[in-house]
Amino acid sequence: MKIQKLRVILFAITLIIAASAVYAQTPQMLKRTTTKSDKLDFGSGGTVVVTGAPNGSVTIEGWSKNEVELTAEITVEAANDADLERLAKLTGFVLDESTGRLGITSVGTHDKKYLKTADKKFPKALLANPFRIDYVLKVPRYCDLQIDGGKGDLNISGVEGLIKINYLDANAKLSLVGGGLQAVFGNGQVEISIPTRSWRGRFADVALAIGTMSLNLPSGLNSDFDASILRTGKIENAFTEFKPRVRKAEFTDKSIVAKSGTGGVSLKFTVGDGTMKILQN
Repeated sequence: MKIQKLRVILFAITLIIAASAVYAQTPQMLKRTTTKSDKLDFGSGGTVVVTGAPNGSVTIEGWSKNEVELTAEITVEAANDADLERLAKLTGFVLDESTGRLGITSVGTHDKKYLKTADKKFPKALLANPFRIDYVLKVPRYCDLQIDGGKGDLNISGVEGLIKINYLDANAKLSLVGGGLQAVFGNGQVEISIPTRSWRGRFADVALAIGTMSLNLPSGLNSDFDASILRTGKIENAFTEFKPRVRKAEFTDKSIVAKSGTGGVSLKFTVGDGTMKILQN
């Protein structure tokens, strides 16, 4: 028994030494975070287009000023200061300003076309180095939004216009005050809130491939409502004011075709695989 215990102890010591050697050989990544900001005149009724980074968050808030205020927090990682400096110079955003339109496009090692012009001799070994860009924007309340993103948080509030979203993997919170919403998400958690029954929305059409979609609806909402699970999962419905649009049609945990109040506003929500939770404010 003593020999067996000794073998176990020696084996454990060997594992610890091996793990320490691997850790010592693994280069420790350095991080550098910089903040860039800008402010420009931008009237109501225009369109703000945001092309996000492969990783990073986007937060957009509507306000009463005819201005766009932009803050971007940019984080790059590398094994040494020289590589950090090289990556930091390449990573950020560019603005495309024209009448009634503002484009904000993320640039970095993910954009090969950009690299060819910005740094023709950029080393391939640095292409896989992680980076992220987190945006915070304040925009005129009455404007349109077009957002394309990779992986990260998405928060939109106080904007009354047409909102178009394409996001690969998101933890999204959307608070609707009016206008229209057309959104497609790959994976993640999506929460959509209509705060009051008097919201001035024209339509909403939201699709999520995999994940959980939560809908917070107010009492007294007037809508033509469609909800569906395309493959696996279920609908958890706690909204008590739905009535079938087709007489005698039944609601299931896969499909709800309903009307609330007097109807009118088209609300369509789809989940491929996952759960849809419908809550009543």
